[in-house]
Amino acid sequence: MSAAKNNIIFGPINSRRFGMSLGVDLSPDAKQCNFDCLYCELAPMLTVDAQSIVVEIKTIINELKKHLSEKIDVITLTANGEPTLYPKLSELIDEIDKIKKQTQTLILTNSATLIEKKVFEALLKLDQVKLSLDAVSPDIFKKIDRPHESIKIEEVVSKVLEFSKIYKGKLFIEILFVHGINDTKDEIEKLNDVLLKVECERIDLGTIDRPPAYPVMGISYKELFEASQLFGSTLPIHIASRVHAEPNNAYYSDEDIINTLDKRPLTQEDINLLFDKPSVEGLNRLIASGEVVKKSVGKLEFLVPQENKKRKLKKS
Repeated sequence: MSAAKNNIIFGPINSRRFGMSLGVDLSPDAKQCNFDCLYCELAPMLTVDAQSIVVEIKTIINELKKHLSEKIDVITLTANGEPTLYPKLSELIDEIDKIKKQTQTLILTNSATLIEKKVFEALLKLDQVKLSLDAVSPDIFKKIDRPHESIKIEEVVSKVLEFSKIYKGKLFIEILFVHGINDTKDEIEKLNDVLLKVECERIDLGTIDRPPAYPVMGISYKELFEASQLFGSTLPIHIASRVHAEPNNAYYSDEDIINTLDKRPLTQEDINLLFDKPSVEGLNRLIASGEVVKKSVGKLEFLVPQENKKRKLKKS
């Protein structure tokens, strides 16, 4: 069954993480997803393993041409559901490549269909890929993401690792925390063990920021920061969500600042939420002296100790 062209293109939206993004909805007329996540902003619906309503490639390209401009940083493939269920994904990417010029291509996927060779190979063609990985324990995965019965998290994790080793573009991982489900120390340790083997640009930690499909709650910014501290210091962790971001206004000595940034590089937004005024003044002195420097990762700028940057440059 073919879909209408209504609402295929949306935006552009100025994304903090990806720049000026023009969205392409590969399922504009119905939710078609292999997950039924607790936190989804779309209404609950039975999972599917294939799209039954399909937009023609020509329709997508014609609509995209009308809205594409030099101001767009990324063409973001997404969907009311899971975009990799789109059956002509590889061919669509080829057609977008013909018209995108300097604009990057990005897909936002839940990772599950990486187990399919056709999808795996299609995603390798993209400039940027964002993979979600909310849990790695089978019971937690089923509880939070409510996947189609055919999906096994062990197989998904294996393919995420494989993909990260051979993908040449920018790879991002996203974890969305739900209160009392995947925010436990035990599950974070298991996620950390997996992520230490993943080669990626950035790992974004987030939580619920829109009304969810089911009666669940997100976690606070403070809890996100505490969760970030449980991951290995070599991982490129970024706190993406600002929900319930009440200022902590704690005092950090110069030594505390260096130790904190060594463990977890922070953005200026993080600093504004965590540090009190004397601590911010101390940080500014460390920046002026060159002991703390700025490091760009994609569209974001992090503060890191100079020694930390040197160490990581040596590793790479």
